Amino acid sequence: MYITKAELQNFRNYESVNVEFHPNVNLILGNNAQGKTNLIEAIYLSSLGKSFRTSNDFEMIQFGSKFFRIKIEAEKKDEDICVEMAVSKESKAVKLNGRKIKKISELLENVYIVIFSPEDLKIVKEEPEKRRKFIDRELCQIRPMYFNNISKYKKVLLQRNTMLKENAPKISLLEIWDQELAEYGSKIILQRAEFIKKIDKISGQIHKNITNGKETLHIQYESNVPFMKNLEEQRNLFLEKVRSNLEKDLFRRNTSIGPHRDDLKITVNGIDIRKYGSQGQQRTAALSLKLAEIMLIKEETEEDCILLLDDVLSELDEERQDYLINSLSNIQLFITSAELSEKVKSTLPKGKTFYIVNGQVEEDI
Repeated sequence: MYITKAELQNFRNYESVNVEFHPNVNLILGNNAQGKTNLIEAIYLSSLGKSFRTSNDFEMIQFGSKFFRIKIEAEKKDEDICVEMAVSKESKAVKLNGRKIKKISELLENVYIVIFSPEDLKIVKEEPEKRRKFIDRELCQIRPMYFNNISKYKKVLLQRNTMLKENAPKISLLEIWDQELAEYGSKIILQRAEFIKKIDKISGQIHKNITNGKETLHIQYESNVPFMKNLEEQRNLFLEKVRSNLEKDLFRRNTSIGPHRDDLKITVNGIDIRKYGSQGQQRTAALSLKLAEIMLIKEETEEDCILLLDDVLSELDEERQDYLINSLSNIQLFITSAELSEKVKSTLPKGKTFYIVNGQVEEDI
């Protein structure tokens, strides 16, 4: 599948732009702060209905405007897809192929997009929240039910934490939220565990290829609730753990048990590279994870995804650049950069080059 066209109105620093893209490679070049990342941010919205940069939709409205609109068109096998989004301070409306959708989950499983940015290179060494986001982004795309579970879990968690912050929380009400927390949290844990098992296998082989067999990468899911054989057992154990930690939660005024506290253990040759890995090992592991994400989408959906490389090539050495580019010959690429070397350009498949200057897009003819 591939993106064919993007129309933006009052989006970030774009007042009005219509762009037609190449099905293979689209180079988006320009100096910093001209709007390169803004363009691919709009494209990303067609996949999950939210930005990879902000949780606040209003931030994407152009300064001085009251709304933004985007329209992203794509081709998927023999099917045309059109995603439209309009956001103002009062409302957010999303249409899929002309039909207004009621829930963002209805948008999923249509446009598959993976984003790879310099921030993703830090996924190994930075805080656990970054690794949880990596899991959640992928699973939301390929499992709409996971999107529903994680959305409901976050709402329940907020309610429970709000109640814990009260001067005299009602234990009977907390027990109701505990049941809900265990219901959705158990589903999330089992879905994450299955996902990480697959990612571990795929990324391990990729990492071995990149390092010419010198390093063995393993990814493990670290949950504070042990894994059980089925959902009922998982739910019962989750509920037991939450209730046994009630006194601590009341003292700290937040919830200490659940998938919002989980992490990934990432080892190379048995060494935890979150703490003890070199920068090169951490970056190679991050690259392996991203490439595994792309391969898993293909495996799960039988669709090629679209990859957004946001100013990341300059962060990789020549060897890793070559491996990345050589691995992506079958998917549509969007590459943003201040500049690209002639060597990199020569190794890329044919495509289009766009220059971004202060929110204006000029195609190199």
